[in-house]
Amino acid sequence: MIPLRPSLLRRPREALLCSCLKPTLSPQIRGFLSSTKRQPGIADESPSGFHKSYFSANRLYDGPGAKGSFVSSLAPTNASKNFNFKSQSPTDPPASQAESPTTIGAEASPEELPHRRRKRLKEANNETNNGSGNPEQSIPLDASAQLSNFSSALPTTSLRRKLAAYLALTKPRLSFLILLTTTSAYGMYPISSLLTLDPAMTPLPTLSTSTLTFIYLAAGTFLSCCSANTLNMMFEPKYDALMSRTRNRPLVRGLVSRRGALFFAIGTAVTGLSLLYVGTNPTTTALSAANIFLYAFVYTPLKRIHVVNTWVGAIVGGIPPLMGWIAAAGQTATIGHDNWRDMLFSEGSIGGWLLGGILFAWQFPHFNALSHLIRDEYKAAGYRMMAWVNPARNARVSLRYSLLMFPISIGLWWYDVVGAGFLVPSTFANGWLVREAYRFWQHQGANGTARGLFWASIWQLPILLVGGLVTKKGLWDGVWRSIFGHPDEDDDEYLYYEDEEELEGENSQGQKSSSRTSPRTSTLSTA
Repeated sequence: MIPLRPSLLRRPREALLCSCLKPTLSPQIRGFLSSTKRQPGIADESPSGFHKSYFSANRLYDGPGAKGSFVSSLAPTNASKNFNFKSQSPTDPPASQAESPTTIGAEASPEELPHRRRKRLKEANNETNNGSGNPEQSIPLDASAQLSNFSSALPTTSLRRKLAAYLALTKPRLSFLILLTTTSAYGMYPISSLLTLDPAMTPLPTLSTSTLTFIYLAAGTFLSCCSANTLNMMFEPKYDALMSRTRNRPLVRGLVSRRGALFFAIGTAVTGLSLLYVGTNPTTTALSAANIFLYAFVYTPLKRIHVVNTWVGAIVGGIPPLMGWIAAAGQTATIGHDNWRDMLFSEGSIGGWLLGGILFAWQFPHFNALSHLIRDEYKAAGYRMMAWVNPARNARVSLRYSLLMFPISIGLWWYDVVGAGFLVPSTFANGWLVREAYRFWQHQGANGTARGLFWASIWQLPILLVGGLVTKKGLWDGVWRSIFGHPDEDDDEYLYYEDEEELEGENSQGQKSSSRTSPRTSTLSTA
């Protein structure tokens, strides 16, 4: 520490203030503040009058030598050459030890305007990304990370903190997507023709029973998803900590213990599977249990071994629509035709397989585009994803399965799952997806094509599901008949003639059998 000279301590307060502000103030202002007279022979630092830069609203465009300009604070080395103080107080330290005018100007400069600062940071970020060869920005936080941040901000003893932390274990957005695909397939199951003609003559369940089955299916599917996602987080917290997308998950941040997560996974699995078994059928329950096993114990460890994990994950995504279809088919199945073979491999199960095929094919353009955006983080965490193992194949697979959407959508119409009106929205959505997948393949994910494909996949799937529900086969026929109150007369006549033909056939067979037995009976009577 440099001791102060006694002469400085004995100086008046005004003179001491002037000496402190002397490097930053012009001689006129220093003379106004100081009670001492100006020394003769010392030239003024500033020209007479005011300069137009004093009134400049944007200090960024001031000259590079202007004291306090924004440019001088960014480039101190070049700007310092433009300053040349002609006078120096005897009490000031030497020029080599004094603060540079640039530093003083940066401290005295007014605060940068917010919109100027945002523009400057954005330009600097673009320059940095372009120089690194990765122009894509990081994707926003997922729902689990957002819930973890919300939970950590609450008091430790708060019940909401625990609920938010456990809800973050379920990956809410992913669970909701799976629930949407399952219930959409349930609602897309064809309406029986007998039900549209005369509901009183059919053994189909009533509306209340169908609604109850729907509730069991939705609750059981969601709880099963919660269990699978929790087990997935339990097996890879140390790898999640290496990625910005997953480092805020509750197990990484210690918001939930591993023991608590294990009990939560077991409880949700048991409850969900029980609801499916009681409310739907054993085949749907078995598919849900298989999905938990595939996702938690096959897909999760396979991510660090081979790129085939993407295909396993696609199978996991394709099973929920099949679950919804079989849950609806179980309500109309008769005794003897309700086993797993008839449910899965009969002619009536083709619609469920087609809906599952849509979700299977959709996984590739969606996930491949997403993984391309964070391919460096996947590589650093040790996950074997095509986005960095084989980027060219990653783009080809995305385009290939995007094209597969067209025949699958046509198959839904061909097998009378949906009406012909479904071809209009499906062609639009599939065409959009293929266009973005082609650009993604053409540019290998550069120029924002990965983000474009990702958002196209986000919108394409709801368009297909909602379009299928709106154009469901037989839906508008039932509405038409409910408005007019009775079926067409041609249908009644057709059923009437069909019944007469069956009765005539039975009578003719009875007469033939009686004629065959009559000779025998005659001989017996004569005997």
